[in-house]
Amino acid sequence: MNKLAAALLGLGAMTVAARAEVTRFEVTATTPAFAGAEFGSTGRYERLAARATFALDPNDARNAGIVDLSLAPRNAQGRVEATAEVVVLRPVEPLRGNGTLFVEVPNRGRELAGQLFNDINGANRLASGQDAGNGYLLRQGYTLVWVGWQTDLLPNEGLRLQAPVVPGVTGLSREEYLFDHLRNPVTVRLTYPAARRDDAVLSVRAQADDARARPADLRHRWVDDHHVEIFRPAGFDAGALYEFTYTAKDPVVQGMAFAAFRDVTAFLRRDTSAANPLAAHGRTPIARAVLHGISQSGRFVRDYLHGGFNQDEAGRQVFEAMQPHIAGTRRTYTNARFAQPGRNPTPHGDRHYPADQFPFTYAMQEDALTGRRDGLLARCEATATCPRIIQTDSEYEFYGARASLLVTDTRGNHAELPENVRAFLMTGHPHFAAPTALGEAMERCALPVNPLHAGAPMRAVLAALEAWVVEGRLPPASRFPTRAAGTLRPAAGLYPAIPQLPYRGTFGPAQLVDNSVLPPVVRGEYPVLLPRVDADGNAIGGLRAPALEVPKASYVGWNPRAQGFAPGALCYNTGSVVAFAATRAAREAAQDPRLSVAERYPTPAAYTAAVKAAAERLVAERLLLAEDLPRIAAAAEADTLARLKR
Repeated sequence: MNKLAAALLGLGAMTVAARAEVTRFEVTATTPAFAGAEFGSTGRYERLAARATFALDPNDARNAGIVDLSLAPRNAQGRVEATAEVVVLRPVEPLRGNGTLFVEVPNRGRELAGQLFNDINGANRLASGQDAGNGYLLRQGYTLVWVGWQTDLLPNEGLRLQAPVVPGVTGLSREEYLFDHLRNPVTVRLTYPAARRDDAVLSVRAQADDARARPADLRHRWVDDHHVEIFRPAGFDAGALYEFTYTAKDPVVQGMAFAAFRDVTAFLRRDTSAANPLAAHGRTPIARAVLHGISQSGRFVRDYLHGGFNQDEAGRQVFEAMQPHIAGTRRTYTNARFAQPGRNPTPHGDRHYPADQFPFTYAMQEDALTGRRDGLLARCEATATCPRIIQTDSEYEFYGARASLLVTDTRGNHAELPENVRAFLMTGHPHFAAPTALGEAMERCALPVNPLHAGAPMRAVLAALEAWVVEGRLPPASRFPTRAAGTLRPAAGLYPAIPQLPYRGTFGPAQLVDNSVLPPVVRGEYPVLLPRVDADGNAIGGLRAPALEVPKASYVGWNPRAQGFAPGALCYNTGSVVAFAATRAAREAAQDPRLSVAERYPTPAAYTAAVKAAAERLVAERLLLAEDLPRIAAAAEADTLARLKR
């Protein structure tokens, strides 16, 4: 072990100088990761579990936007404290790393980067140091960091944030439940404890746009101030939406989550004292930082940027790059009184929470419904701290997260992305699929679930982002459906007549929701557009991986909910896959207008050759890595690239 590594291993709980935003960084455990495996020139990794305490000055303009911070209890120095759980994976020999701090926002307390970039089959297996998968992030030399940010998680649910309660405050809070089963009664947990029990209101809806109903056999029973038992009425299926409104107490300053990422990242990359486990000999090996998030945590990245948190309390830029993945144009319900950051607005459930509101895209725009002007970059542009951004979305995000508003104005007209932003559609992909997924049935969905995994193209996108920041090399141009290119259009008449793809024009709307009243009221709606498709129902625009360029199935971003699960709505977070018939005779018997596999590819060798050619084109365009070519070719030869259930 060299002297630098030995010095780093010897660090424990340290108090930071008073001027720092992180006032204490306590390393609670340091363990070897991945059984001591070596990862290329980076070598071995170790895992640090830690707790970071940070203190915010409510009078600092950089903290002024945090809701209720000024009402929270303060320490002796007049600051408001919170503590975040932190995990770090770092090279045992830090100077062998690539100098980039890769900070992932946990998704409901879990890391997902290992599943996405390293093809690991399961969450938290990378951050726990158990499974390196293909080792991609580690071979690149990243120092990986996860920071807890949700206060509403239970102790066993993952990394958490402990933030102060605002004393003496009560107010209405609204919970929505989608059970997708028929058990009755059902005990549910409330995000905040009840201040009183006599004014609670319970209602039910079969569909999100239905009027709230209170049938005589719908009732509730208080178990305690945090739990309610719901007795479900007759006549409603498994997909019904239950809404419970009550007077709550003890709101938490959940908006401190954004400061947690700002301050912990600034500390790890720049603090050179012995308190920083990444520092030694008066320096750190970190030259830059990337903020990454998937789904809920990708929405957090967009919210972090919009809130102006990319400038630390010393006025310095925190992240040089950001990579929100599968966020669509959504944000989070985090920086609010009685916040519920776990809410996931979908085409069916959670639709009316204040997580999906204007602004939708990065450049400054006018809200056609309210006259407001705003953009996700507005605050960082004012402080010259804007990062380079590559946003990546699946096709589901167009149907479930109104992704078209990333590249249109609020009237549905074409809008350009700023120069520091790229956008890529993972064409034909579901919201998120495991590396081993196959196109199988799911009870609540009418069609087999789309199995496409985005690991290979996402590794190329991350490499392009790294080169953009480190070398100044421009990434490939955006590949995203647009009105200007004719690849984005209204839902009406979108699909050709394919009986196997029964699309009915359904998508999650973009609504202007008034949350100043409960229940919320919809005040207007913005245009939502969808990707244009070809004769097979596969989208034309975006980054088309070999499975789309050389298809054996239709891969789409939508999937109808099945009978008994609110039919007519769409399944959340899934797409669907419908295989082509094997032969012309089989497709004609099924009245399937899509060409059969045999009509497209006369021999298995012809199919494999076409896949290899498509993959090589993407490598030349920097949208696949050369290291992924052998794996893709092998999958084509084994006839597993289409990921269809046999």
